[in-house]
Order: sequence, then structure tokens, then C-alpha cells
Amino acid sequence: MKKFAAILLLTAYLFSTTELHQLLKLPVVFEHFADHRKGNKNISFLQFLNMHYMHGSPKDKDYSEDMKLPFKTADNCAATVSPVVIPRLVHIFGTHVIHIPEKEVHIPQDELIPSSYLSRVWQPPKSC
Repeated sequence: MKKFAAILLLTAYLFSTTELHQLLKLPVVFEHFADHRKGNKNISFLQFLNMHYMHGSPKDKDYSEDMKLPFKTADNCAATVSPVVIPRLVHIFGTHVIHIPEKEVHIPQDELIPSSYLSRVWQPPKSC
């Protein structure tokens, strides 16, 4: 029962937050293919898919029917349910002034000499 519930919740989540809901339009593909077969008996299913998905969306006589096919238009269903929670902006104004003392940073003089700095890399290992 847990497995079934997990599959059900995952399916509901994927269909509501991704474009997976477009797969519910698959019967429209076969109906539209049957309409094309009535006009041209020699068209194959691959030619039909090539005509409708590989060449953009040309405006032909059945353009409105073409736009009902899956993955041709964005339904913006995923925008209605967002898995990301965006928090409201919170402005915190304090009345206390915090003074941070400045530290004096001491840099040894030999660190600033480029030849001294680069020559340290090529020194042989030292034994303790």
C-alpha cells in the first residue's frame, strides 16, 4: 500500500509541476493522424511526426488542430503550482550601533618580494 501511495503522489506531483501532463493529449495525436490518413493514404506515422514536430508550427489549413497536439503549446499549468516557496522580504531595523574595531594586519616584508616568494616553491624538502 505504501508503494501505491508513493507512486500516486509522485505521479500527481509530476503531472502538476512538469510538462508531463502533455502526455494526456496522446489520443489527439492518433485522431489527427487518422485525419491525415484520410487525405493521404501513403503517409506514415513517422512522416506525420516529422511534419508536425520537426518543422516548427507552419500556419496551414489545420493549424488550430495542430496546436492541440502534445508539446505544441505551453499550458502554464506548472506555473500555478510552484514547488519553491519564496519567503516575503523581512526588513529588520535596529537602533543599536555596533562598533567593529579595525585590526592592524602585519605582512612580513619578505612576502612582498616576488623573487623571494617564488623561490620558496622550488626548495627541496627539509628533514625535521
